[in-house]
Amino acid sequence: MNIKRAKEEIEHTVKAYLAKDALGEYAIPAIRQRPILLMGPPGIGKTQVMEQVARECGVALVAYTITHHTRQSAVGLPFIRQRNYGGKDVSVTEYTMSEIIASIYAKMEATGLSEGILFIDEINCVSETLAPTMLQFLQCKTFGNQAVPAGWVIVAAGNPPEYNKSVRDFDIVTLDRVRRMDIEPDLPVWKDYARAAHIHSAILSYLELHPQNFYQINADVDGTQFVTARGWEDLSNLLDTYETLGLQADEDLIREYIQHPKIAEDFSAYLDLYYKYRDDYGVEEILAGQAKPAVFARLLQAPFDERLSLVSLILAGLGTRFTASRQADAVADSCYAFLRETKKALATVPEDIPDGSAEMFHQQIMDHDTETQQKRAAGLLSKDALTTRLQVLAVLRQWEGELRRANAAGTQEAFDLLRGQFQSLADAREKAQQTASAALEAAFDFMEQAFAESQEMVVFVTELTVDPVSHAFLTENGCERYFKYNKDLLLDHRKAALQQELAAEQRRHGGV
Repeated sequence: MNIKRAKEEIEHTVKAYLAKDALGEYAIPAIRQRPILLMGPPGIGKTQVMEQVARECGVALVAYTITHHTRQSAVGLPFIRQRNYGGKDVSVTEYTMSEIIASIYAKMEATGLSEGILFIDEINCVSETLAPTMLQFLQCKTFGNQAVPAGWVIVAAGNPPEYNKSVRDFDIVTLDRVRRMDIEPDLPVWKDYARAAHIHSAILSYLELHPQNFYQINADVDGTQFVTARGWEDLSNLLDTYETLGLQADEDLIREYIQHPKIAEDFSAYLDLYYKYRDDYGVEEILAGQAKPAVFARLLQAPFDERLSLVSLILAGLGTRFTASRQADAVADSCYAFLRETKKALATVPEDIPDGSAEMFHQQIMDHDTETQQKRAAGLLSKDALTTRLQVLAVLRQWEGELRRANAAGTQEAFDLLRGQFQSLADAREKAQQTASAALEAAFDFMEQAFAESQEMVVFVTELTVDPVSHAFLTENGCERYFKYNKDLLLDHRKAALQQELAAEQRRHGGV
């Protein structure tokens, strides 16, 4: 199965295992809650899936790569305890608590979440001395004499033997006590994740042209050469940061992430062209409605992959603006909700307390910060959600400073000041929305003039539809031409034609 189906199965399993009956007992007894065993090649996204599942199910996550552990850290250290049996004192060996079990209790204490997922990675790559402990763990849900707490779902992951020489096979007794899921890389599924994770647009457009280069592990006389989903995502994060710092990634750097020389060389050449197209075509000028006439003349002679790269660059520019608008929306909405609570709280503040309004507002901010840190520690915040909460916190602290400087005489005066501060935030939201909408209209102007209803327009409209940020912006703010093209272009039929043209282009150029 692909990683998306595996995620759905794990989510359903977590909900089922944590469901309770009318008496408050788990509907499926712990002994019948089979651990999930994910088997798949490295770098496919198993750990990211666990983070997403825990966040979406609202439970904690404790993750361990078991190869870093010894038997002592997994089981606990032995110590001697004196016992009296039948009137005779004897020395008995007992064990301290497993580090892994202890970390579960620590997570519960830190997050306030009593239920969660215990994720053990590379479970079939343990040392010979630890192998029996792992089999006991899967069969009995214990480390030594310490049981995994109730309400914690066990998920383990491993690599098939063709990817790792140190793997150990599980016996039938163990396999009969787990739910095994075999996962394979799947580019279309990964692209859905990649759009939501804001993977660099150059990587997405490159893999659209060269889908066979998404995931490869090859072994020959020169050693093992590989490229994985993890490699592309980590490279994406670096490219984004390099662009912010004004730095340029070269082939040597790309090889550190894409450890397949031919694919690294090919992507490096493509990335150079991608940046060149951005500058030559003037993407920012296009989105400002100021496309140069020479651009249209050049496109008439441009190969399909160059035209597709330009469309990707335009979409990336729009995506930046859509993200800014959606972020401004989220911050303004959160601050508005905060002000509603502030208004209620101010009604309880006596007018004769010096700085009473400011102190109350300060306490509200501290509570918001504490809640953010708790959710962050529990892994319950996505990257976008965390960004929103941190931006809200920065805005609220700025408002607090204005409130203290104004030294408001009463609670109504204090609230009026805060409401005035919110208005500037609402104005910024409106400006971000107008900027994004204007860029979208300019993009459609350019696309219509340059490509009309060609395959490039199909790609453009399709990507606007499937990208979650674009889709959310369009749903909220609308765009007449988008809805027209989305209805008229028969996307499924045209998408098939696009795939055929891509395949033909690759055969002509003998791509990697």
